[in-house]
Amino acid sequence: MNFRGVDILNGYQFTNQELNHIMNTAAQYETRVKSGEVIHDLEGMVVASLFFEPSTRTRLSFEAAINRIGAKCISMADASASSAAKGETMLDTIKTVDGYVDVIVMRHPVKGSAKEAADAAVHPVINGGDGAGQHPTQALLDIYTMRKEKGHIGGQTITFLGDLKYGRTVHSLGYFMQQFGNKMIFASPEELKMPENITADLRSKGADITETTDVKAALSESDFVYVTRVQRERFPSIEAYERCKGSYIVNNELLKYAKKDITILHPLPRVDEIATEVDDYKGAAYFRQAHNGMYLRMALLGLVTGRA
Repeated sequence: MNFRGVDILNGYQFTNQELNHIMNTAAQYETRVKSGEVIHDLEGMVVASLFFEPSTRTRLSFEAAINRIGAKCISMADASASSAAKGETMLDTIKTVDGYVDVIVMRHPVKGSAKEAADAAVHPVINGGDGAGQHPTQALLDIYTMRKEKGHIGGQTITFLGDLKYGRTVHSLGYFMQQFGNKMIFASPEELKMPENITADLRSKGADITETTDVKAALSESDFVYVTRVQRERFPSIEAYERCKGSYIVNNELLKYAKKDITILHPLPRVDEIATEVDDYKGAAYFRQAHNGMYLRMALLGLVTGRA
């Protein structure tokens, strides 16, 4: 299966066969890293890590992946310290950096920017998040985590909880869940519902979707709950944010109503939507999920360069 030169831009560009190949490749890298192997698969290659928007896990796990797989990394972690602060366009930055590297990893606050970058670059572009659009590598590590936690994906129920309007992770993950035949429950405040165009598109593809505000009922039938942060930076006004923050909080009391052995996922960072008391719950997988990101991103780097 050839991924060489392929841009990783959205959550619905892969077949199930391709998704399973990505997951299997990530598992192989995880085994190699945990065995203590020093990996040289991308030796001689350079990867650009361009973050026009703040990030902790995505940027650091990508840069760890770059180093673990044997490539060199050049990075821009602060757009204010780059020529963007002088007025250089994102596309001019991409066209310049493209001449230095073999792969570009990019996060940008503007929806659709990853596709524009990919169109401008000769080398493969991996979307690390484009505004309120897509975050495919997060969704890929999510399904990798789900597979590890339950042993398989398919025929399960997942509740997406919290900010579904601005939460780009759930936008990508929804398409993967549809592909694997998982039922989805969208639980959110009215102001933060999953965008209608995404819900309609998923349903047109045959997805089984329920929309609700009853969190207890949703969790009682769910194998997974995917919790999202109410993102202040995405809101048009502080007043709108204040109305929605803290709408749903997962704590030990709420988990009394949840299905036995429910797995709790969260793309992080969290604010107050998951109480720290939940961290000791066996099914609290969000830190394991964050760690899985490095192996998944190693797989993508290996695959798009043709070295895996």
